[in-house]
Amino acid sequence: MRLDIFLKNTGLIKQRSEAKRACDAGQVQIGGQQAKASHTVVVGEQIRIATPSRLLDIEVLGIPERPPARRDRRRFYRILREEYRDPYEDLSF
Repeated sequence: MRLDIFLKNTGLIKQRSEAKRACDAGQVQIGGQQAKASHTVVVGEQIRIATPSRLLDIEVLGIPERPPARRDRRRFYRILREEYRDPYEDLSF
């Protein structure tokens, strides 16, 4: 399964186009390297999503064959680290 589709189907990113933009902008990394949206996700990989408001490290536990129900999405990944950031903390007035 493509990385952008995996991120969308598991609810980590709301839209596939948003997931593709995040990959193109270098906000998604696999193994410390910038990931492409077309990367094939495999079980056991660690994915880092770093947006201005959140840092999320996950481990892939499974690949859904089709989009899962909302209540079942969490069984396909495990959160290793989650950190919320204030995107405006570096601004001073």
